[in-house]
Amino acid sequence: MTDTARLAQRWQQLPVPVRDAPLALLLAAATLVPAVNSNGTQIGDVATRPMDALSLAVVALECLPLLLRRRLPALCLALVFLGFAVDQVLGYHTVAGTALPVALLSTAAHLEHGRRTTAVLVSAAYVLMAIALTLRGAPETVAGYVTFYLAMAIAWGAGTWLRQLRAAEAERRVHVAEAARTAERTRIARELHDVVTHHVTAMVVQAEAARYLTAQPDRLDQTLTVVTETGREAISDLRHLLDLLDPDEGPPGRTPTVGELHDLVEQTRRAGQPVEFTEEGRPPAGIGSAEMIVYRVVQESLTNALKHAHGSSTTVDVRHGEGEIAVEIGTDGTGSAVASPGGSGRGLAGLRERVRVLGGEFSAGHRDGGGFVVRARIPVQSTS
Repeated sequence: MTDTARLAQRWQQLPVPVRDAPLALLLAAATLVPAVNSNGTQIGDVATRPMDALSLAVVALECLPLLLRRRLPALCLALVFLGFAVDQVLGYHTVAGTALPVALLSTAAHLEHGRRTTAVLVSAAYVLMAIALTLRGAPETVAGYVTFYLAMAIAWGAGTWLRQLRAAEAERRVHVAEAARTAERTRIARELHDVVTHHVTAMVVQAEAARYLTAQPDRLDQTLTVVTETGREAISDLRHLLDLLDPDEGPPGRTPTVGELHDLVEQTRRAGQPVEFTEEGRPPAGIGSAEMIVYRVVQESLTNALKHAHGSSTTVDVRHGEGEIAVEIGTDGTGSAVASPGGSGRGLAGLRERVRVLGGEFSAGHRDGGGFVVRARIPVQSTS
């Protein structure tokens, strides 16, 4: 962070009245400079009166309330207008009168309630000031008073426009934050689906199969061991996911990679699903989110094979091409029905959306001759 950025940050941390003080003090100090003060605001054409002790009090009444222009805008405007009216009626015509449009703009921009009532009261006060100036013998015409009133209205309108702009920006930020939360909830749901469904499906399949192995202690022990290992892997993956959701509670979470497909296939085989795995080429280093999507496509497809076609022959074909990874997972659909019934379809829909975001292609459906096939083409862009 640069020194300028640090100073700006510290300035923003100061109380609001402190940050508004320089403008108020600058206007007050300008009245002490004859060359500047001689160009002060003048309405009514009352003869100019030399500066005296009373004028200093009038200047203070016009300028110092600007410290409250954001915290107490209505009070600020009332005091500034009172000081301005005295300034004009007595004929000081100081440059401190510039505080009036600043107060008008600030009140329109920051006043939370009663803006319309405040505008009416200011208009009424202006009419009273014009009457007082006329009684003092001011030669100002009606056109002159109307012109100055329109200038005040422009300052008020500018403040209203700033307020609306700020409100629109706040609403936009709310929408952006809500969209981000929705996207994050969707991502979490997909991650939970991918992590939990695969492992739990494998455990359910093995647990169901164990019922028929009570007369074969060796196979029963092997099956229960697989269930235990799968459960531990599920707990480990869930912990990684929780680390992603709450990084303050532990180290960064792990993102699955293409290199872990062999372990995924082997785990599915141990769950009783015959899987033939082929991989052509090698993935480039640092392919970013595409690597995780490839893993999730294979994981979801194998999970569905376990659930809907347990024991059926399944093939997993991964080809690393020029700038893309092509994945095809096919199941012939002739296995037993030991596994649990069908799911919600969230997995395939989520995969289709993930692949689409990366600019790839995804398809899933029944194939000729029976069975089910999932195909995905995922563009990759090496970040190394």
